Amino acid sequence: MERVDKAVNKAVSDLGSYIRAQRNNAQISLRQLAKLAGVSNPYLSQVERGLRKPSAEILQQIAKALRISAEALYVQAGILERREGGPVVDAILADSDLSERQKQVLLDIYASFRRENATGEDAQQPEE
Repeated sequence: MERVDKAVNKAVSDLGSYIRAQRNNAQISLRQLAKLAGVSNPYLSQVERGLRKPSAEILQQIAKALRISAEALYVQAGILERREGGPVVDAILADSDLSERQKQVLLDIYASFRRENATGEDAQQPEE
């Protein structure tokens, strides 16, 4: 039970650090983000410090305010499983200059290239 509590606390802390990093990258103050996300300054501060775990709805509001993918926050929060593709997928999802539609198109193209390369590798294997 204690091990589970430690894992949950680490996940919440990692989520808060991720939100703070995204906020800093967007050059938005804590107060501005709280206002944009519709939450109080103290609550957002507690989230960033890993003292509170926000609901999926609050994460969505924070993601919208940061102009990042809600999916990226859901993955960080442990609500969704991380997609295959690792850092490339994470970078696309975190790019605030892209719309949700553009992100999805890029992810679809990236996935098709990965599938193509996976089947191409199989075809290049010498037959035994």
